[in-house]
Amino acid sequence: MISYASLLKQEKWRLIDQSTTGLHVSPLHSFGMDDTLCSSVGSGLAPATARTWVHERTIVLGIQDTRLPYLEEALHYLEDKDYRYIVRNSGGLAVVLDEGVLNISLILPEQDRGIDINSGYDTMWDLIKHMFNEYGKEIEAKEIVGSYCPGSYDLSIDGQKFAGISQRRLRNGVAVQIYLCVSGSGRERAEIIKEFYQQGVQGKTTKFEYPVIVPEVMASLSELLGVSLTVDQVMTKLLLTLKDNAEFLYADHLQEEEIPLFESYYHRVVERNEKILQPFR
Repeated sequence: MISYASLLKQEKWRLIDQSTTGLHVSPLHSFGMDDTLCSSVGSGLAPATARTWVHERTIVLGIQDTRLPYLEEALHYLEDKDYRYIVRNSGGLAVVLDEGVLNISLILPEQDRGIDINSGYDTMWDLIKHMFNEYGKEIEAKEIVGSYCPGSYDLSIDGQKFAGISQRRLRNGVAVQIYLCVSGSGRERAEIIKEFYQQGVQGKTTKFEYPVIVPEVMASLSELLGVSLTVDQVMTKLLLTLKDNAEFLYADHLQEEEIPLFESYYHRVVERNEKILQPFR
């Protein structure tokens, strides 16, 4: 296995920036994109790729969320709050996307060398620590109980979570995905998910233990660092960090060979969502 310390360092980093264009398309587009890049990077068609994406008010559900006993009521609540919703194809539970949340995907090739689960998580943690080291705050990776989509690699400062990491593995490619709450109120985002689960569970006993959300344990980076951060400023930090960890960094878009892959993977993601959510629309 490769040690995580070497994974951030690549001969080439390709950057696909959809932090602006993503506001005009469905978030399903992003999950189709990451599957496409897993395939092209995993096959050696493309080098290691970083992709950034931002979407308008959307709740991204995990598959377990679709098994809530009162899912229809929970989805109506989201609609009343002017949120769209989709079901993602990577692990985890419900998270909030909006214009103050920057998503970063690192797509790495496995090829003939395996990347274990923790190495993928550690690589993203390392990236974020590098990006924000100037503020002198310790960024911890541990589960923050009471947060939405809790996991052992929740990223936090002083016990308050600002980011969560997931992974998607496909065709010798690994997509490590993170949502960074850059600006706005982490507590207000958590309140939305808290009510979503209250509407979806309504006290009923379930086989799966859904998180009990404590909004106070979540915050944005702007709140935690005491500065007014924007997505554009964080993009600059990402670029500088990737540049420090590559011999060559370049901006790009999907290449001609990748476009048919995207059309296929995007179609699959859309079909899957329609199949899961159709009974509730």
